[in-house]
Amino acid sequence: MKVLIVDDDRTLADLLAFAMRRAGFEPHLAFDAQGAMQVFDDLPVDIIILDVNLPGSQELKNGFDICREIRKVSDVPIILLTVRDDEEDIVKGLNIGADDYILKPFSPRQLVARVQAVLRRASAESVPEEAPYRYQDFQFDPARREVSRGGETPQNLTRLESRLLSYLMLNQGQVLPADNIITEVWGLDAANTEMLRQLVHRLRMKIEQDPENPILIKTLPGIGYGFGI
Repeated sequence: MKVLIVDDDRTLADLLAFAMRRAGFEPHLAFDAQGAMQVFDDLPVDIIILDVNLPGSQELKNGFDICREIRKVSDVPIILLTVRDDEEDIVKGLNIGADDYILKPFSPRQLVARVQAVLRRASAESVPEEAPYRYQDFQFDPARREVSRGGETPQNLTRLESRLLSYLMLNQGQVLPADNIITEVWGLDAANTEMLRQLVHRLRMKIEQDPENPILIKTLPGIGYGFGI
């Protein structure tokens, strides 16, 4: 399993990577906000270990902002690292979508145990395996979270992208209201139409031959979206 470790303390990041590698994980490192988002965009990671006090940018000022940005498009498990034993910070992190938090200092063994526990919870919450969907030369395998077209190399989807595509293809040929899609993908009152628009955009970038002129996922202004309509 791939784990993204984001911490500006390179010595600590290397130590955590060593511990995760010994536990059977494939660690990938980032040391700032830009690097974290670059790895996240390029690689389908299974879990993220994210330092709250990470030096950020004008758009992403700290680990909270990175967590919030990732949650717009993915439900990948996130564990926050913080030196601040502040209840408000902890509650804030959990409210914006973090799955767990660890106070510094901590032992590498403790981190590995927490990572394994979070992954077990995520696995227990996963949906039953679905059969692959097909539409013309396009194929989507929900179990593997992979899409392919005409024998091309499969591309990986995030959990949210996969959940969205499953719902759209399950209701192929129908126009689905945006509110219904949001409830199905994120849960009741857990997202908004702008977050849905961004998720649809990211999914189109992976499955459409021309994302600016989509054929598979159509937008019905003021209503919602549909697949194969």
